[in-house]
Amino acid sequence: MKKLVLIVLLACFNLALFAQVQTPAASPAGSVSATVGLTDIKINYFRPRMKGRKIFGTEASVLVPFGQIWRTGANSGTKVSFSDDVKVEGIAVPKGEYLLLTWPGATEWTIVLSKDVTLGGNTQKYDKANDAARFTVKPEKLTEKVETFTINIGDIADDSKSAKVQLAWENTSVKFTVTVDFDAKVMESIKNFTKVEPGNYFQAAVYYLENKKDLNQALEWVNKAAEGMNSPFFVLYQKARIQKALGDKKGASETATASLAKSKEAGNRDYQMMNEELLKSLK
Repeated sequence: MKKLVLIVLLACFNLALFAQVQTPAASPAGSVSATVGLTDIKINYFRPRMKGRKIFGTEASVLVPFGQIWRTGANSGTKVSFSDDVKVEGIAVPKGEYLLLTWPGATEWTIVLSKDVTLGGNTQKYDKANDAARFTVKPEKLTEKVETFTINIGDIADDSKSAKVQLAWENTSVKFTVTVDFDAKVMESIKNFTKVEPGNYFQAAVYYLENKKDLNQALEWVNKAAEGMNSPFFVLYQKARIQKALGDKKGASETATASLAKSKEAGNRDYQMMNEELLKSLK
């Protein structure tokens, strides 16, 4: 019995020894991600707060002095990953994970993507030889202060081929552009999947139309999609657009008229309006 009591007491002691009191972090972890084209961009970082301090500048009291290396956040710094090869400010960067380092300045920031992600916040051991990309950008002044350091991925282009990563803190914002290339993936997908599903013909045809590829091939595919899907209004609408792009106004008008009728039957106002606009452009 005494041995049992001793074991219980030892277990309680060990639990008390290793238990930790949890409190909110001074610089909480944050993450942001976005799919640009077919590429996943992910950023993991730590978010320091202003807490009444001056952040950027030349004064001795600032937290991040101009011209000095900054881990771009707190704790172990900021990691950026790309699921595919990309270009960052025009510089080719292979897919993978990188450490984001910056040198803030009044009129220009130097930004580096370092291959040495183990560096973390230990910036004194930074080695330029590990740079995957180095470039400069111009800072912008914000009209409202950002209390907590924030990273965003936004300004995704209409063609899904680029986005901007924004760093914002205090009254300063800097952005850099990430450009992606998904054409090779899409072409391979078209090659592999159009043979088995009519809807894939439709997607392939629209892709060819939107990216100004072989319009005759696009027309062939959209016709196969229409045949396999019983000519729904949305397929006919895209077929009419392809015919218009090929210069076949008569055929485009007939197809758009058929699409308009079917969209009215389906009660789809968006396609009614789109077809009406298309028909106007064909007159």
